[in-house]
Amino acid sequence: MIQSGSIVLVYLLNPTEKLWGVLDQLTSHGVHLRALGVSSFEDWMAQALRDEPPTLGLATLYVPLFRVEKIYLDEPVGTIESLQDRFERRVGVTVAEYLGLDGLSPPTGEVPS
Repeated sequence: MIQSGSIVLVYLLNPTEKLWGVLDQLTSHGVHLRALGVSSFEDWMAQALRDEPPTLGLATLYVPLFRVEKIYLDEPVGTIESLQDRFERRVGVTVAEYLGLDGLSPPTGEVPS
């Protein structure tokens, strides 16, 4: 079930964009989330893998509902792993741990929103 704290993929219209991130709130007016563009995910993951000071990160944003085409949970489908599973396999920690969502400290330099 998609709820606050879920890792999601959000497809937007006008202009077309794909976002990956943590859902904060879904209302009848729009979506509040901390996200980055799917096209930046690999670079963000590589940055985490190298344990560099962050230059990429999740931005806090609000998207009006008229721009939202669909929202998916970031979960595996058959043999295709989710983005968060790929992150955990390559970096060695879960996305929740890295972002400090499990009550843990975020990585050095990462400021939670």
